[in-house]
Amino acid sequence: MTNHSAYPLNVLVARPTKKAQALTLLLNKQGIACVSQPLFDYLPLADHKQSKKLLATADIIIFVSVAAVEFAHANIAAKHWKYQQIIAVGKATKAALQVLALENILCPSQENSEGVLALSVLNKSLSNKNITIVRGNGGREHLATELVKRNATIHYLESYQRIWRTFPNDIDKQWYHQKINCIVVTSNALLEKLVELTQATNVAVENDTTNHWRNHCIWLVASKRIADQAEQLGLTNIIQSNGANEKAINTTLKKIIENKR
Repeated sequence: MTNHSAYPLNVLVARPTKKAQALTLLLNKQGIACVSQPLFDYLPLADHKQSKKLLATADIIIFVSVAAVEFAHANIAAKHWKYQQIIAVGKATKAALQVLALENILCPSQENSEGVLALSVLNKSLSNKNITIVRGNGGREHLATELVKRNATIHYLESYQRIWRTFPNDIDKQWYHQKINCIVVTSNALLEKLVELTQATNVAVENDTTNHWRNHCIWLVASKRIADQAEQLGLTNIIQSNGANEKAINTTLKKIIENKR
């Protein structure tokens, strides 16, 4: 078997289109070989009436992603949103809100649900508080569950949906022949889809390719939660970055390259 782990780093960036393009451009400028491969596309989901109600009656609005901001704004212009506080999960989400000239935005340094829950504005009794969580279809329930325990009234505004792309059955072999030996993963949903596409845990079809993904390929994941899931799925070469932002991923990739020399 050809062990691609011995080759220079060849990175598969499986992020949404805009983020994949931005990260790929950054890495290419630094001489890091990478392939941009989004796994899904976004489509609008929430209707105008629902959006207007939930964005005009909330005390606190929590946006979980850049896409959540963009699709909510496309449905109801940001100037019509009424709120006391906006919370952004991640610096990129905060930046997307600032582009819309919105104010009073909080963003936790820990860019996930746990970081949001630790914010002082939420880390207390939330009786009589209406909180709207703007996200895509599906996703973690942890944030809402914990806020309900603090007596908040929670509403979801699912402003967009993910439409998974269709790939040929041998896409894993195509990536293998491209000498991909590192995959960037920024969510559990992406991890599960990538494992499905690479058959990384399918011992029944054990071959050079599946063994490569499971035992040799580096899975660069953006959080401990994703790392734990990767380990449960039987992946062995897992490295965690300090977040899903470009800077964190870039820094981790540089360290990986240094260690390969």
